[in-house]
Amino acid sequence: MDPFSQAVVGGVAGQNVSSSRKIRVAGLLAFISATLPDLDVLINSATDPLLELEYHRQFTHSIAFMPIGGLIAAVVLYYLFARAYLSFKQTAFYCIAGYASHGFLDACTSYGTQLLWPFSDLRIAWGVISIIDPLFTLPLFVLIVLALIKRKPVFARAALIFGLSYILFGAAQHHRAIAAGKELALSRGHEPGRINAKASLGNMIVWKTVYEHDNRFYVDAVRLSIKSTIIEGESVARLDVRRDFPWLDPSSQQAQDIKRFAWFSDDFLSVDRRDKNVIVDMRYSMLPNSADALWGIRLSPSAGSSSHVVNVNMRQATDSRSALKTLWAMVLGRY
Repeated sequence: MDPFSQAVVGGVAGQNVSSSRKIRVAGLLAFISATLPDLDVLINSATDPLLELEYHRQFTHSIAFMPIGGLIAAVVLYYLFARAYLSFKQTAFYCIAGYASHGFLDACTSYGTQLLWPFSDLRIAWGVISIIDPLFTLPLFVLIVLALIKRKPVFARAALIFGLSYILFGAAQHHRAIAAGKELALSRGHEPGRINAKASLGNMIVWKTVYEHDNRFYVDAVRLSIKSTIIEGESVARLDVRRDFPWLDPSSQQAQDIKRFAWFSDDFLSVDRRDKNVIVDMRYSMLPNSADALWGIRLSPSAGSSSHVVNVNMRQATDSRSALKTLWAMVLGRY
């Protein structure tokens, strides 16, 4: 999720494992520590644009590394300010609690987090909450601030209960979205081979579903209120490298980069409708019923055998204000 949400959830974790007397410093230590796993974005390469995708949410987010990451945070924060209030053991305890919250919260989104590294490169994506959701983050922030000001753990407990309840609600909505997507596929005479569902930006009401049938992806939205309402979308052909890029040398670096991007995107790949040299991740779009993806990789027929693909961000090609207005209409049931 976004860094602020990560920090807030870390603060919730720290406050809930502390006493009222230490709730301020515990919450602050965990708040800071929860942001540190995303320092993995510093692992990048000027020549290999996919390196960052491979390492983001990898070892720094894994269960095996959580105690190590928390201890590193503790060493720094202890000597910066915490030793005036806590022992190193106490500092480490709160830092590990905050640090550990990060990976689990990221796994609740649809992006993919390697919690099981180094034993597995599986990208765990429970898909029960949007990457940015103010309805989740802001109440938690208010509650941890109240806990900090009043030094009353009851506010921290309320934050924990609210956060877990919200995620459980997201899990229930995710289940409904998958069921609605499968029902829609069957109504079209399709047998969905794979189906993916994710909450749209900032809400739990409108979800994006993508399912695969007969080498095509079908992108639709579903509004999950008291009853499910389908907002039909578009379909595009699934990526076929031989068909779509007949000029590509299978032994080239660009061909290897496609395989790397397929792993990152759970193989939900298609050719962009706006640029036939761009392969896109169909899981993400500005509108939940649109097949116009937000990012991808661009290939070049003139590139050398050792040349990498280029990362492409298509957000600029989308009218964000109009898209958000349409999304809001979907949420309100006015679309």
